[in-house]
Amino acid sequence: MMDEKSTRFTVLGAGNGGKTMAAHLALMGFGVTLYNRTPEHVAVIKMRGGIDLESYDGGPHGFGHLAAVTSDMGEALAGADVVMVVVPSSAHVEIARAAAPHLRDGQIVVLHPGRTGGALEFDKIYRDLGGAADVIIAETETFIYASRSEGPAQARIFRIKEAVPVAALPATRTPEVLAVLAPAYPQYIDGVSVLHTGLNNMGAIFHPTLTLLNAGRIESTFGDFQFYVDGVTPSIARVLEVLDRERVTVAASLGIRARTAMEWLELAYGTTGQDLNEAIHNQTGYYGIQAPHTLNHRYIFEDVPMSLVPIAALGQRHGVSVRGMDAIIRLACIIHRTDYWRRGRTLDRLGIAHHSVSELTAYVMAGELLA
Repeated sequence: MMDEKSTRFTVLGAGNGGKTMAAHLALMGFGVTLYNRTPEHVAVIKMRGGIDLESYDGGPHGFGHLAAVTSDMGEALAGADVVMVVVPSSAHVEIARAAAPHLRDGQIVVLHPGRTGGALEFDKIYRDLGGAADVIIAETETFIYASRSEGPAQARIFRIKEAVPVAALPATRTPEVLAVLAPAYPQYIDGVSVLHTGLNNMGAIFHPTLTLLNAGRIESTFGDFQFYVDGVTPSIARVLEVLDRERVTVAASLGIRARTAMEWLELAYGTTGQDLNEAIHNQTGYYGIQAPHTLNHRYIFEDVPMSLVPIAALGQRHGVSVRGMDAIIRLACIIHRTDYWRRGRTLDRLGIAHHSVSELTAYVMAGELLA
């Protein structure tokens, strides 16, 4: 029987999340390679041979020794059993194109998270580039860690989520993914399908809305306040609730019973409350997390085009009113002086613009290719 620690992981991306995941996997005893496209960004990690990890409340901590640190995609993927993609979803296209020539039979690629449509986009790019290896592409519903980088070779965990759905494309292969990941991450559970994980995308609701509705405060204080504590007021929580209802309704139009934000907070953190405002403030893992220092932040330039746009586009395609989402998207377009409706994950870009609900369901559940 294979030693459960023999799985070899490659983490693509050395930002907050990538450093945290690489260090934690190494501390758990797995062989870990860390990849970042910019050598200078990982020079200190490579020189030291690993990453210092700290945690609040006595969580995982210590020095995680890495097997390799590289900026060569071929080297990064050569010995990997599981490829953990931990980059902003706006970089998924670039990663898919760079990785496609090096992927081989039996490898599992997991997007952390896929946001909305991540696995669909990655799979389409891989197929368009002629990828023929038996590779499983999967995505998580959210990132398992609440974490921050605390130096060039340091990371800190605020909280590890208790349950994180994951789904493969097609869903029939999800059990294979869960079996391989379980020794490291028993927190991962069956996410049903990539439509479920994509439409249960809480970052789409929380991140851009809180950032944009706190825009003045972020610019005047450079983010010197607690994002989920000070940044969530009763009025802002009501806006979050409206967007959340729209998301759940879009999911229902595809035959999916999506979790509400309240249900997600209880699933991921064991947190409850009388309303969303109270439930957010009852989530102790949010305390200490500062707001973005600037509006030029992934909470807008990633979460709007890669999360809100595809959800809203699905709503428009299937007759759901998404006026709240459209308002947030348009506000982001104004502030960033760009057209996120055009630059985002449109249904054409995902290859699903002209397909019925039944065709799309057959594709994500059983792998029946779209015409």
